[in-house]
Amino acid sequence: MDLSSVGGPPEGLKSGRFFLVNYLPSYAASVFSLVLVWGGAPVWLHHGRPLSFSRAWQTASGLGAGEIVMLGIAITLIAVLFVPLQLAMMRVLEGGWPQALGSGLARRFQLWRKHRMARAAELPQARDQLTEVVVQQAGRAGTRLRRRFPLPDHLVRPTALGNALSAMEDSAGRDYGLDAVVTWPRLYAVLNDKVRAVVDDRRDVLDSAGRMAVTAAATAAAAFVLLWGSGWWLALAAVHTAVAAIAYQGAVAAAVAYGEAVRSSFDLHRFDLLASLKLALPRTPEQERQVNQALCDMWRQGVPMTYGYEVDK
Repeated sequence: MDLSSVGGPPEGLKSGRFFLVNYLPSYAASVFSLVLVWGGAPVWLHHGRPLSFSRAWQTASGLGAGEIVMLGIAITLIAVLFVPLQLAMMRVLEGGWPQALGSGLARRFQLWRKHRMARAAELPQARDQLTEVVVQQAGRAGTRLRRRFPLPDHLVRPTALGNALSAMEDSAGRDYGLDAVVTWPRLYAVLNDKVRAVVDDRRDVLDSAGRMAVTAAATAAAAFVLLWGSGWWLALAAVHTAVAAIAYQGAVAAAVAYGEAVRSSFDLHRFDLLASLKLALPRTPEQERQVNQALCDMWRQGVPMTYGYEVDK
């Protein structure tokens, strides 16, 4: 369990989310693949007859109303069928693939990136080198490090997206003694409408970019098969590969923004969670950390806690 799988909008047919995350990528991939087939792909099944977009246009313009409706229904069904796979797609992008596929090597590369960023965030020892520019550069590097990598090395994941989400899980609520992974499903329920709207919007952008990256990569593979032997038409597969790479970078940026929203939610609403649990509010930061750690132990491991309830008078 982690924060990318809990506390967000439902993965079902929520209208705006479904269109953005599920329908739009499925529609674009389906139409692109159909155009290639209508244009004569794959050529090795048509005795080497070259592709023609005019042939594809003639086929598309010749579709009847019933055929267009059936095509729309088919694309919608494809989008619906892939809704339960959204979490699995995100897991793949986060680095949830076996070491046999190179996750160990990828993780070592991410550790190298983290350590290089940590060195960039260090201030020089010599006081004469502590210029304003050097301090600002180190500060920006430190901020980037905290947003994109978890503090402990053992939490580093094989991908940039996985590390941005791991940094969020590691840092959100940590200063208050809260374990973000077990606290977030409960905290999300007490967020006010404005904060929840920001969290949901950034989560939707993250999932949309991730889904687009996976769909574009799969479409690139399909285009490579369909366009094999078609000469320069094969470059269309490279275009989709570039789209997948751009969408993935967008997903990383969206994960950083989502992490900021989650961290802000802990800052603003952690006492609302205690009030909803009918627990007395702590009087000092030390007491707050003790209470929160006891709560997380109970939620995570079933350890009983003893703490006074706030009784309404």
